[in-house]
Amino acid sequence: MKIGLVDVFGSSPLRGNPLAVVHGGERMSDAQMLRLTQWLGFSETTFLMPPQDPGADYAVRIFYPGGELPFAGHPTLGTCHAWLRAGGKPQRAGLIVQECGVGLVEVRGDGDTLALKAPPFTRTGPLDADERAQAVRLAGVDDAAVVEAVHVANGPQWQPLRLRSAEDVLAARPMPEAPAGTDIGLAGPGSPDGQADWELRAFFTDQHGRLREDPVTGSFNAGVARHLFGAGLVSGSYIAAQGRMTGADGRVLCEQEPDGAVWIGGRCDTIAAGAELSVFA
Repeated sequence: MKIGLVDVFGSSPLRGNPLAVVHGGERMSDAQMLRLTQWLGFSETTFLMPPQDPGADYAVRIFYPGGELPFAGHPTLGTCHAWLRAGGKPQRAGLIVQECGVGLVEVRGDGDTLALKAPPFTRTGPLDADERAQAVRLAGVDDAAVVEAVHVANGPQWQPLRLRSAEDVLAARPMPEAPAGTDIGLAGPGSPDGQADWELRAFFTDQHGRLREDPVTGSFNAGVARHLFGAGLVSGSYIAAQGRMTGADGRVLCEQEPDGAVWIGGRCDTIAAGAELSVFA
């Protein structure tokens, strides 16, 4: 088995969200996958394996420190990038099909700049009063700054709070701990430096109940984008920034096609490739 490192959604190398990709993951047990993920400490680690669906080019299992995810965005793009760099050839030129917990996910691009087709929602609609109050408290935002609070579940159970501005997003001070399974995010229009149309932050709990901030989050961007496009709050395309409060500098391109499909894209950089993973041999 081999392991590589990919930086995803960065404005430049080492400014995005790191991902470890294991080739030959079918030779590992669930417990081994989770242990390696927790040891690495990244927001996610992925495990490549042969697909079961004949329409897929490869299959992947996605783990975060608290368990397994059916879908996640930066792991999808980073895994696809690693698969292509290792010599993977898609069945259809220019379109890669990934098999994961939510089924088949389409990815397009040339390997360095990739975009995924946002999967359908598994839950939508406004947060109820208790959910909203808890999200506001855990995210550490001013309740007066909240314009909207909704569900945009697409694997992770994201609960975004749409705020008045990017400044409100960056001013949030999240709680140090939260209940297991917490997936809360913030989105506000504008950008302090004028380089993005929206500013995002995303928070999740690890295996110890700590509330961690994710540097750049494809699934959250996918959920927010589908909601914003669907509600008529944006049109065509926009750039989202994420990660400033973690030391990252992420850029995510969100586009809606004429048929309504939403694509979430960004840069992928190979940081390391081909290292032997000997501990589980």
